Amino acid sequence: MAKPDQNSVLRQLPLVVGGLGGVLLLSNRLLTPQLTDSQARADALGVILSAVLVLTGLLWQQVQPRQPEAVDLIGEQGFELAAELPEEVKTELAWASHLLLMNTVTRSLIVWYQGKVLLRRGILGTNQEVKPGAILQRVLEQGKPIYLVNLKLYPGSIEFDYLPENTQGLICQPIGNQGALILGANAPRSYTKQDENWIEGIADKIANTLSRYADDIALAEI
Repeated sequence: MAKPDQNSVLRQLPLVVGGLGGVLLLSNRLLTPQLTDSQARADALGVILSAVLVLTGLLWQQVQPRQPEAVDLIGEQGFELAAELPEEVKTELAWASHLLLMNTVTRSLIVWYQGKVLLRRGILGTNQEVKPGAILQRVLEQGKPIYLVNLKLYPGSIEFDYLPENTQGLICQPIGNQGALILGANAPRSYTKQDENWIEGIADKIANTLSRYADDIALAEI
């Protein structure tokens, strides 16, 4: 279910106040049997102020960006870690995933490394297996993240069937050259450049830790 735009009331406020002021001025003019010079000047000033408010409201409708509509992702909250991971790796993944869920718009995330799912957290999809498609393969080959701002607009997004089915936006961030951090958001166009930089830094930190435990990770299963 889409969440309401919390700024819509503020955008509508100048229109409402300006329109109400204009109506009250007109009513006052019609109900006044004899108009004085001072009242005429006051009415003229009131009309100007009402017009400015209405114009401001119209401009705000065009200029102020609307917040992307968020949805409730389909799935259950969960936290799954691969078995037999070293304690340092478990701590690192738990810490990193918590930061991402708390400080970005991420609602679902997966750490995939050496062909294995090491972590799933947030709203979990029904499919637990990650099969790399064209998009994830390109991330691994090029070593660069891919941000799909509105997932439903990309036909290739079907490969991300391991995320909640109504995921709105997605970032695939490489973890070194052996894995990826896959993050799903509940609203399109919701990741900022600051979020992307934050995600890149955390992925680099994860990559450094995982590279030191590559042999142990090869034995782990979720």
